Amino acid sequence: MDQPNKTNLRFLSVTTLNILITFFELVGGLLSGSLSLISDAFHNFSDTFSIVLSYLANVIGNKKATPKNSYGYRRAEILTALLNSIILVLISLFLLFEGIDRIQHPEAVKGAIMFWVAIISFIANLSAALLLRDGSHNNLNMKATYLHLLSDSLASIGVIIGAIFIYFFNLTWIDPIITILVSLYIAYESLPIIQQTFRILMEGSPDIDVEHVKNDLLAIPEIKDVHHFHSWSINENELMASVHVNLPDLPLSETEKIYSSIENVLKAKYNISHVTIQAECTRGLKKAMCLSNEDEDNDIRNGK
Repeated sequence: MDQPNKTNLRFLSVTTLNILITFFELVGGLLSGSLSLISDAFHNFSDTFSIVLSYLANVIGNKKATPKNSYGYRRAEILTALLNSIILVLISLFLLFEGIDRIQHPEAVKGAIMFWVAIISFIANLSAALLLRDGSHNNLNMKATYLHLLSDSLASIGVIIGAIFIYFFNLTWIDPIITILVSLYIAYESLPIIQQTFRILMEGSPDIDVEHVKNDLLAIPEIKDVHHFHSWSINENELMASVHVNLPDLPLSETEKIYSSIENVLKAKYNISHVTIQAECTRGLKKAMCLSNEDEDNDIRNGK
């Protein structure tokens, strides 16, 4: 089975499983009076929503580039990862306030029902998370969805432990405590994804040492100087760059060979998949590697 079809099948399986978990936990939470189960049911419902979004983003992201979208549609997955992570943070805040409220207004909880519902939910959540684990290593969108499901699995472990304490020791206050701990964990896992997606969407430069780039390019014999270097990410895997290089007054056929050398260096050492190169003789010579937009505009106006 090819990779797109395999990914689609995983998303469909996880979505179906998650819908079943949601209803199962909601009924179990109402019957047992467990806030942590009811909260986890709402969490699973949000997971179902996020999985559907992730699937749609995956389909859109695999569309071919067009003249109007020359870099393709890979940013759809970044936008979805951001939305999913924001939803997770909002859910964590909801669970936090609900947990605090339940501590102040305790209610009876049936530990036995809570325990068995949590056991089954844990197995189902973990199975769903494992279905997406492989694809989460190099895809922020799938990683956000994977973290949704993994956080549900951890929440179920907390509910299981809480159910044991409630059943044997009648410690009903442990139910909202678990809810609060889960909410904090969800926020902790989500905030780095939000930070990374914002950096990509704001065209932030990847973690590349520009001075190393300059030295590597200056090692190519024909290059006299390097300046106006910019790098950015289309998504977490595709890096782009543009750079100006000062060369001798060479025929175009010779310049193309130098271009190939530049592309090979940037691909091999910095994983830059696409680079736009501007060759110059003396224009911009000894300029800084990275200039502000205002500096570059001044250079253009002054013919430097």
